[in-house]
Amino acid sequence: MRISLGGGGTDLPSYYREHEGFLIAGAINKYVYINLLTPFAKKIILKYSQFESVENIDDVSHPIIRESLKLSGIPDPQIEITTMAEIPSGTGLGSSGSFTTALLKALYVQKNIELSKEELAKLACHLEIDVLGEPIGKQDQYIAAYGGLRCFKFHADNSVSVEDLNISPDILNELEKNLLLFFTGFSRSASSILKDQKDRSQSNDKEMIENLHFVKELGLESKIALESGNLKHFGALMHKHWEHKKRRSAGMSNENINDWYDHGIRNGAIGGKVVGAGGGGFLMFLAFDRERLRSEMKSQGLTEVPFSFDFEGTKLISGM
Repeated sequence: MRISLGGGGTDLPSYYREHEGFLIAGAINKYVYINLLTPFAKKIILKYSQFESVENIDDVSHPIIRESLKLSGIPDPQIEITTMAEIPSGTGLGSSGSFTTALLKALYVQKNIELSKEELAKLACHLEIDVLGEPIGKQDQYIAAYGGLRCFKFHADNSVSVEDLNISPDILNELEKNLLLFFTGFSRSASSILKDQKDRSQSNDKEMIENLHFVKELGLESKIALESGNLKHFGALMHKHWEHKKRRSAGMSNENINDWYDHGIRNGAIGGKVVGAGGGGFLMFLAFDRERLRSEMKSQGLTEVPFSFDFEGTKLISGM
């Protein structure tokens, strides 16, 4: 899964096809797992939050699994797919994109085809955005496939440029140590919030376009701050980003999130935001007084989820 470090929202086609996007994301050590087996019965057996047992691909209810089976071209599948996740869906850490990249990688490995990171990311984006018509961006699939801390440029021709965030090991360690994630207790579907952004961007809504222009500039400034080792400035940019992100949609925040965020800023955090589309999920803070912030967030009933960065991307754990 992933956290966004700058430029979030500019990875949607409704924006980058006209204005190009820029975003920094980091893969973290919270995972979606896909397990494939060949069952005795000639059936498609699926075990996720629900159970399915069908004979034909078209009868599969789970849209990503159904379209992944079609896209991978496995003939007359006799397959059992079990999925597990360390973090629930709808919490802003890119679980859908992680799930899609993991499933596609597993299905193609089943066919003895090794996709490159770029091929995997493009295929996952095609499935979710083009085939299923989800009003989402491309960062989740790309950072899941590539891993690490990456800078992505989203071009008008739909291509994506990927480069490493050029951050020193010492600053990387400080960043990892001082970024804290707290679960708000709310989960939500990102689609409604992102659909509003998509519709307003496509209609050239001046307020939305200017907001995303500003957020893109903050992302570029964040890259400079991180690569120069100025974490204090990066924290200030996070705070500025959140203030602008909230204005994008009425569903981006709520009274509880606002109160928790303000409490965090008063008690050790120098910047923060809700990770993902907003409306729930995780609050992420940058804090140099970590223990004070942890204590205060715990007193508010929020649960910390420790994490570190992951540099491998979507990978095969064991196989044929």
